[in-house]
Amino acid sequence: MKRVGTVSRTAQGVAIVRLDDDPPEIGTVVVDDSLSKVGRIVDVFGPVDRPYVAVSPTEGTSPASLVGSKLYAR
Repeated sequence: MKRVGTVSRTAQGVAIVRLDDDPPEIGTVVVDDSLSKVGRIVDVFGPVDRPYVAVSPTEGTSPASLVGSKLYAR
């Protein structure tokens, strides 16, 4: 498991995560600290030296509830 980053905010129904390292592939499953699936990466954007990813939350997960959470790629 690899740390993706921390959710910084939400926009248009997705969680925006500032990456800690190289971006994982689009479609990668993302989990929280308790290893519960919270969504999938749907986009990589921003500056090349430190990009962001957009995570589309799983059904029943509110993007706002993820703000401040550390997320990991499975």
